[in-house]
Formats: sequence, structure tokens, C-alpha cells
Amino acid sequence: MVGSIYNIGLTALNAAQAGLVTTEHNIANANTANYSRQQNVQSANQPQFSGSGYFGQGVNIANVKRAYSDFLTKQVFQEQAMAAQYDAYYAQIQQVDSLLGDTNSGLLSAVQGFFNSVNGVGVASTPESQSARQSMISAGNALVSRFQSIGQTLTDINTSVERQISSSVATINSLATQLASLNQSIMSAQTAVNTQAPNDLLDKFDNLVAQLNQEIKATVVQQSDGSFGVYIGNGQPLVLGTQATQLTTVRGNADPTRMEVAISSNGAAVHIDQTSLQGGKLGGVIAFRTNTLDAAQNSLGQIAMVFADSFNKQHSMGMDLNGALGGNFFNVPTPTTTANLLNAGTGVVSTTLSNAATLTASDYKLTFNGGTSYTLLRLSDNTATNLPAGLPQTVDGLTFTLSAGTPTAGDSFLIRPTASGAGGITMAISDPNKVAAATPVRSGAALTNLGTGTISAATVNATPTTPNPAHPTTDLNLLQPITITFTSATTYNISTGVAPAALTPVVIGAAYTAGSTISYNGWSVQISGAPKTTDVFTVVPNSSAKTDGTNALKLSGLQTQTTVGGSLSYVGAYAQLVSQVGSKTNEIKVASDSQSAIVTQVTQAQQSVSGVNLDEEASNLMRYQRAYQAAGKAIQIANTLFDTILSLGR
Repeated sequence: MVGSIYNIGLTALNAAQAGLVTTEHNIANANTANYSRQQNVQSANQPQFSGSGYFGQGVNIANVKRAYSDFLTKQVFQEQAMAAQYDAYYAQIQQVDSLLGDTNSGLLSAVQGFFNSVNGVGVASTPESQSARQSMISAGNALVSRFQSIGQTLTDINTSVERQISSSVATINSLATQLASLNQSIMSAQTAVNTQAPNDLLDKFDNLVAQLNQEIKATVVQQSDGSFGVYIGNGQPLVLGTQATQLTTVRGNADPTRMEVAISSNGAAVHIDQTSLQGGKLGGVIAFRTNTLDAAQNSLGQIAMVFADSFNKQHSMGMDLNGALGGNFFNVPTPTTTANLLNAGTGVVSTTLSNAATLTASDYKLTFNGGTSYTLLRLSDNTATNLPAGLPQTVDGLTFTLSAGTPTAGDSFLIRPTASGAGGITMAISDPNKVAAATPVRSGAALTNLGTGTISAATVNATPTTPNPAHPTTDLNLLQPITITFTSATTYNISTGVAPAALTPVVIGAAYTAGSTISYNGWSVQISGAPKTTDVFTVVPNSSAKTDGTNALKLSGLQTQTTVGGSLSYVGAYAQLVSQVGSKTNEIKVASDSQSAIVTQVTQAQQSVSGVNLDEEASNLMRYQRAYQAAGKAIQIANTLFDTILSLGR
């Protein structure tokens, strides 16, 4: 019986000592990341039977377990992954928002400054002034520089995004390797003989998973051998047992200029869906690039290209100080077309801008179906256009041409019409004399006319680039002198040349209706009233170009015309872009703040289960200390009893 008292006291002493060790371990790791509070699980030893009943045999430490909730821990990791994504997204979009909305670095002041140099206080009011013309050239250079500066900054942000993608991939690979190594340690600690959970190793594993979720959202599944599988994206395994899959960065097949994340497998890179990479810093920067940066570059490029193209068209309808027709004021960037790296054929597709008025801010995917059939997919809204008759074809202001080679069915081409528009716009002229401020033709009526007919000022519709097919030897360009001679009160002839020079009729017996428009060779006029037979009207080159600013007035009018997408002016389109980015920035900020609050809530819930409470542990220290002292006292009493028994034999 005394022996039993000794043994019971010893088990109590060991249990109290184990409690002290576990409590001290908890206190020591109170600030260790992802440490779960540990608890001793005690059970009574098998009792000993006697005629008087069962006598207890003391206590046994069954195991040391973690105060752990798998559900809450996984919830914390997932919410932290989303918080990291929003934080990364917000850090990037703030740069774009500040860039576009800044009154100094933004576009609005440069656009306004340029049109100020064109309109009533500029070339339009003083077309003969060399200083006014030079000011317009300088303002054009300033506007081009502003477009290029904003475009280059957006490109630099994209470069920064790619650096962050590379850094995140390197971190993920390092964590995957550590997780695989830790899996090995966990498996070694849990054998057929020893099934006790290696609590500290499991906590270390959780800590690595928490770090991984800061980079990318990861899902953890426990395997039958005690190890853990870690999965990312659409279920791609990152860690399986002791094997870690390595990620790598590659250039996209559809767009070789774009860095993408792939899985390294047997020395080859296996491309994965980039949109599946959610959560963490990696998910944040990829989402920012796809949803905000690309759209901002495309929209800004659209504004630049529509502005340059529409301004060029009106400028080419004017006349410069040298008496020549106006040329391009700006150089319009060419849309980018890239063949997919997986294409089997040799086809080369080129894209040109044909009508900026219908240009969108979207990218496109052109797929060859075989035969002469193509499908054009507008990526912004997934609108598909079938092109069964082959190329060239014009859609959304873009003309697609098979310029070389032969495509194979399934080959595709990525078209980015406006992505480099802002960075690619440049000035086409530098000579102030080449500013086409004047209207190139003027209309007039002969002083000898007998009727009451009047002719309006000539309006240029388009500049002919080739001779009139009906009269190729006479109507060579917009500046061909034209005479309109009435052969009766209701009919007229159109002839090249002006009397008294010899006239060459090119239109005979045209019907006249008062106020109707007469268009020929790129210009239009209206003749009203009642002309009489032999009355003459002329449309001839403008001999007063130096003092004529009528085309400059039309150029200045472009500022308020809805030329972008058919519904917005240049300023309106840019203001819409600024508003969209600003709204998205605010949306991400609100989401980030909300997600941070969610992380705080779920972390508190998880810590209420797994966290170390120092006050509680201090109380446990005293409790186990008293238990240790009591167990020692029990052993002391047993020793006294044993001494009493020994003294009886003396």
C-alpha cells in the first residue's frame, strides 16, 4: 500500500511538472506568430482491484494538444489573403489616380493650353502672326509631351508590377520549399509507433501558410500520411508531401510583351490562367494590371489617337502660308498586332486606323477559322464579329489585313489598338508656315450676274488624295479652279478653269434647286435665290490665305465636338477616365478597410481559442506549483509511513 502511495505521488508530481513545463512554454511563445496555446490532457491510471474495491493508481499525461480550431485558422488565412490583395491593389491604383487627377501632371491643362493657341486669341484671330503660329507649334509640343509623359509613367507602373510579380513568385517558391521540408519533419515525427501530434511543427507549418497567403491565396488539405497538401489557383498543387512545385515567370503566348506566372514542370513552363491567381500581393497586382492599368492605358491611348487623327483631318482641309494644302499636324501611332506564339501558320496580320471616330478603347483577338473565315472578338465585352469573306475587313474603325504568309486554322492575333497611343503620339510639323489656318478655297459671284442668286462660303468636306475618276486630267486636287455657269434658271454646268480662260465642262445640265448643296472635288457650296441664264459663280483657290483663319476656327471647334466614341469630347473623355479611376480607387479603399476589419474580427475569434492569455497562464503557474508541492507532500507522508513500518522491526 505504501508503494502505491509512492507511485501515486510520483505520477502527481510528474503531472504537475508537465503542467509547469507546458505553461512556461505557452508564456515563452505568447508573442510567437501563429503559435497555438498548448494544454496537457490528463487521464486516471488503471485502478487496482482489491477485496475492498478499486484503488486508484494516480494520473497519466495522455498527450499535449493544441487549443486549435481548423475552421477559424483557415478563415483567418483566407481573409488575410484577400486583405493583402486589396492592399496591393490599392497601393498601385493610388499612383494612377494621382497621376491622372493631378492638375499639373494631368492632361486637361495641356489640352486647354493648346486650344487657346488655336482659337480666337491665337492663330484663328491673327493667322498672319508668326509668333501666334509658333505658339501653336509650341503648345502642340507641350501637349504631345504631356501625353507621352503620362503614357510613359503608366508603362513604368507596369514595369513595377512585373518586378513585384517576379518578387512574389520568388517568395512563393521559397515558402513552398520550406513547407515541403516541414512536411517531411511532420511525417517523421508522426510514425506508426508515435502518433502524438508534433504541435510546434504544426504551428510552424501554419506560420508558413500564413506567410504564403500574404503572397497568394492557398488552400491546405491534410493527407492520410499526416502531411499537408497546399494548392493555389484553380487547384494547382504547390506542395504535395515532400515535393514542392516551383512557379516561374514567362512571357505570354498571346502577348509576348506581358509577364505571366507559370508552373515549372520537368524543365518546361506550363501556362496557367492568370485570373485564377487570387488573393495575396500577387493576386492584387495581377488584378490591378488587368482591371485598371490596361483600361487606363487603352482609354488614354484612345483619346490621344482620336485627338491626333481628327485634328489631322481638319488640318488637311486647310491651307498653309505657302498656299499648299495642310498636312498632318500630329503623327498618329499605329495599332499593335501580335501573333500568338503558338500559331502553327506563317500568317502576318497588320492593323491600321481607318476611322478614329468609331475607335474603342478595347483590345481584340482575331482568330483564323480556316478557309477565308475569321472571328474578331472584342475583349472588353466579348462581342464576336464573324468575318467570313477573309481580310481585309474594317471593324470599329480598324482595318485588319493579312499582309504576309498563310495562317493555319486556330491561329490567333492580339490587337491592341490604343495601348501605346499616348506614348506614341508625336508632332508632324515644326515649321509655323505649315500651320493650315486658312480655308483653301473661296467662292464668289460674277459682278455681271443679272439674277438674284447668291453663293455661300465654300466648305471643305474632304481633301482628295487622287484625281476625280470621272475627270482624271482636270480635277487633280482640292485647289482646281471651278466655274458654275447657269444655262437656264433651273440648270447649270460645272467647268474647270475660270473665264476668260478656256473652260472644260465636267458636269453639264445639272438641275438647280434654290438652297440645295452643290458638292464637287472635296468642297460644298449652297446657291440660293433666282440666278439667270449666263450667271456665273466660282470656287477658286484662296489667294488670301495669310489673313484667313477660318480653318483655325474649325480646328478650335474640335475641342467641344463629340469625337471620342461618338459621345464625348477630348476633355469629356479624359474627365470620364479620371472619374472611373477615382471611383475604382475609392472602391478598393473601402474594400481594403472593410477587409481589414474582417481580418481583425476573425483573428480575435481565432485567438480566443488558440491565443495565449498571460493572466490565465500566470494562474496556471501557481496552480501547478501548488499541485507540485502537494504531490511532494504526499510522497513525504508516504516516506513517514514507510519509516514507521521499519521502526516496528527494531
